[in-house]
Amino acid sequence: MARALGSAANGVDPAVRRSDRADYQINAALGLAKVLRRPPREVAESIAAQFEPDEICERIEVSGPGFINLTVRDEYLAQLLSAELLRVEAPMVAPSHQETVVIDYSAPNLSKEMHVGHLRSTILGDALARVLSWQGHRVIAQNHIGDWGTPFGMLIEHLIDLGEQAAAQELSLRELGQFYQQARVKFDSEPTFSERSRQRVVLLQNGDPKTTELWQLLVEKSKAYFSEIYRRLGVRLEEADIRGESFYIPMLPAMAADLEAQGVARIDAGALCIFLEGFIGRDGEPLPLMVRKKDGGFGYAATDLAAIRYRTEVLRADRLLYVMGATQQQHLSMVFAAARKIGWLGESVRAEHVPFGSVLGLDKKMLKTRSGESVKLIDLLDEAEERAERVVTQKNPNLDGEGRARIARLVGIGAVKYADLSSDRIKDYVFDWDRMLALEGNTSPYLQYAHARICSIFRKANLDPPKSDPDDTRAPVLLSKPEERALALELVSFEPAVRLVCESLQPHRLAGYLYTLAGRFSAFYETCAVLKAETEELYRSRLALSGATALRLRKGLELLGIQAPERM
Repeated sequence: MARALGSAANGVDPAVRRSDRADYQINAALGLAKVLRRPPREVAESIAAQFEPDEICERIEVSGPGFINLTVRDEYLAQLLSAELLRVEAPMVAPSHQETVVIDYSAPNLSKEMHVGHLRSTILGDALARVLSWQGHRVIAQNHIGDWGTPFGMLIEHLIDLGEQAAAQELSLRELGQFYQQARVKFDSEPTFSERSRQRVVLLQNGDPKTTELWQLLVEKSKAYFSEIYRRLGVRLEEADIRGESFYIPMLPAMAADLEAQGVARIDAGALCIFLEGFIGRDGEPLPLMVRKKDGGFGYAATDLAAIRYRTEVLRADRLLYVMGATQQQHLSMVFAAARKIGWLGESVRAEHVPFGSVLGLDKKMLKTRSGESVKLIDLLDEAEERAERVVTQKNPNLDGEGRARIARLVGIGAVKYADLSSDRIKDYVFDWDRMLALEGNTSPYLQYAHARICSIFRKANLDPPKSDPDDTRAPVLLSKPEERALALELVSFEPAVRLVCESLQPHRLAGYLYTLAGRFSAFYETCAVLKAETEELYRSRLALSGATALRLRKGLELLGIQAPERM
């Protein structure tokens, strides 16, 4: 490009990408044509004229209005694939700079049941944690749970009314949501109970031992419930990852005093607020970020600011990711701007909101139960496994009970997660059981089945399932048919596909890659005999291609938080 266009090519990204019409394609000529005021095809031809074939690329061609198509040499492709055939546990190319990435995700409220609204943050955050860890970054998960505030006075009083001896048993036997609703009804209908609840909040804030003991009981029971949900979802969040609002409460008075002393925050209508340039309310007045309320209490903004300070100064984060709904955009933008104004977010630290849309029902409205309530997450997981077991039983009635239940669990939970992760996260998506459990199309069961089918090839060959081993030496890969070549090109695209997720924070790009890979393997398998290959060399090569496909399907699904069974 530099030889063809001189200084006009300075700073232009050639943007070499995979293409359905060539091995790789460059689209830069289309943008350059506007700058140079020349026809894009003429610009593309001038670039192509400078190309000299080398050991990697054998041919360059201009097509259409100005696309530049590149064809890789078969010898180079086979050599490259042989070198990384079984390498999927770590990237061939490590990041130039290892970052400490703190990811804030899931964040349920204590003493409330998790519902479908928590699903996206939980599984998106988990997938991003997995791919960033695989890329070589140090990932720290932070589960910023809601474990403080006015509702806990109400809940503690309800515990006391139940009787302290029965409290633990009641919490174990009841659903947390039901317990909260009972307390809420009493709070709204019984003035005496409401007053006691408000006084209990004061006792909690002042560290009253008995109140703190009962609050801790609520915390422990809720954590146990969250852990069960995370276990069933296959999410890696641990109790050690929890940093609830209560963790930051002791830091807030000193933080508020410091902000006021520095002049960053000021009193407005009795509340301590930060006013930031560019944030205007509907009335045209400056929009405040409230640090301390008029009554002396602290809200979400205060704990969010304290969390940023902790994550940058104590955890030494280089990158902060907040996996939260799109509705939190303004709040997070203000918190980030305030943190930069204070100096807690330096120039070298990136703070990013990772927004996502809503989960909709088949009627294109927010997914709810028939009674209009939010769908409980545990009920959703139960239904996923029940529906999957019916599908598994229909497809493979010879499975024993234990095996059927295990596969149903992997298929059902995988289907729920993949339906979310395969969608562009910023968009709403429709929750459709029939589509997500289908064995055809871009679904988790389809990919799981593709993996299981390859494992069955190895069983028929009396070989163990393929395992990752970068030091394993294999016979040279042979690309004798177009389907072998197409599969090979997809196999060497695994690492770039994962790297793209790290850069874009869009897991659906990895899902799309896995779906394409499975399709390429299906075409290969239908055309190229593996176990009955014409020669020993072809047999070993095609078995290697099959094993490499299984490894990438398995690892790719694992990076999305989904398990791939060896049998289905």
